[in-house]
Amino acid sequence: MTRADDTPPAWDERTQLTTFLDYARDTARAKCDGVSAENARKALLPGSPLMTVSGVINHLRWVEYYWFQVVFCGEEDRGPWTEDDPDREMRIAVDFPLTQLLDEYAEHSARYRELVAGNSLDERARRPVRDGLHVDLRWILLHLTEETARHNGHLDILREMLDGTTGD
Repeated sequence: MTRADDTPPAWDERTQLTTFLDYARDTARAKCDGVSAENARKALLPGSPLMTVSGVINHLRWVEYYWFQVVFCGEEDRGPWTEDDPDREMRIAVDFPLTQLLDEYAEHSARYRELVAGNSLDERARRPVRDGLHVDLRWILLHLTEETARHNGHLDILREMLDGTTGD
C-alpha cells in the first residue's frame, strides 16, 4: 500500500483535518507492508510486552471506535477492554491475522470518514471526556491524528527492529 499525500485537495479546515488523519492512517497501514504473520505478533520492547505491530493496529482501530462511536455518538462502549484488562485490544491482537486487523481498521476508518462528513466540526460529543467537558468533533479529529502519528513512531521502531525496514 502506498500512502496518500498529506497535501489537502482544498484549504478549508475540514479538508485539512481529514486529510491529515487519513495520511496518518495510511502511514500506519504502509508501515505494515511486508510484515510476516510471525513478525506482526512479536513483542520486541522489554518494557512494553503488548507493543506488537498487530497490537498497535488493533489499538488504532479500537481507539477510533471509542472516540467516534462512544464519545461523539454516545453509544454504549462495546470495546474489547475491561476494567481488569484496559489494554485488552492490544493483548488479543496477536490472535488475529494482521491482514484481518488492517482490513477492519480500513473498514472502520471509511465509516468514520462518513460520520465526520455528515457532522459539523463544532458538533459536541454526547459523552463528556473529563470534568464534564464535551469536546467537539474538531478536537476528536486532532486528537486521533496525534494519537495515530504517535503510534506510527512505535511502528517505525518495531519495523526497524523486526527486519531493518525504515521509512518516513
